[in-house]
Amino acid sequence: MIWIANALVAVVAALHVYFLILEMFLWTRPLGLKTFRNSIEKATESAVLAANQGLYNGFLAAGLVWGLFHRNAGLCASRSKAFFLLCVIVAGVYGAATVSRRILLCAGGAAQRSLILLWLA
Repeated sequence: MIWIANALVAVVAALHVYFLILEMFLWTRPLGLKTFRNSIEKATESAVLAANQGLYNGFLAAGLVWGLFHRNAGLCASRSKAFFLLCVIVAGVYGAATVSRRILLCAGGAAQRSLILLWLA
């Protein structure tokens, strides 16, 4: 079961790398505009804030990857993965409450399932 949990953790990390790319590099491009339902004017005004968000998403991804490749595959790696998954879940809940429920379903849902499987493993 740990392999399945780790695979889902890797999916959550990959999602956050994707969010980093969208928010830091594609925010004012067609894909970023469509994904976040922004106008070019609104995206241009908020590009610096989006890049900051993207950086934080990168830190979440880095923490999850660190947990996946930690030399001590036991308790330390599990705790670090759990910590960063909980961070993703909290960010998803906050995003759902303040921006869109899609945030909780997309990022938060995958992190919740990963955390449950990690705890069961």
